[in-house]
Amino acid sequence: MTDIIIVDDEKDIRTSVKQILEKEGYRIIEAVNGEDLFEKLKETKPDLILLDIMMPGMTTREIFKKLNENKDTKNIKIIFLTVVQISEMERTRILKSKKVVDYIQKPFDVDVLKKRVKKALKQKI
Repeated sequence: MTDIIIVDDEKDIRTSVKQILEKEGYRIIEAVNGEDLFEKLKETKPDLILLDIMMPGMTTREIFKKLNENKDTKNIKIIFLTVVQISEMERTRILKSKKVVDYIQKPFDVDVLKKRVKKALKQKI
């Protein structure tokens, strides 16, 4: 089974994503912030992380750095979730990292979410 961790401080977002992607056959694990993510990573190694860019506590940059420093997590693909419109320059910068395979702007279209997750899981990093 394909495991995906959704990391978002908004319960409604986590619940929506979980419901949508579980119907597609994925196993979804929820994390409320970076610290919770790393607790979950002790128990499972997901195929993909959906990571909110703006959360309280550990910053996205700190999460990203910690994921890259650990040999068990450095090859996990990431899709960023964002509420802000991303410029083409910022998009290019974000996607330069081989780990970050895409980003999805919230609120998201259900079909877009499903297609991008499916595409991300097929990508090599």
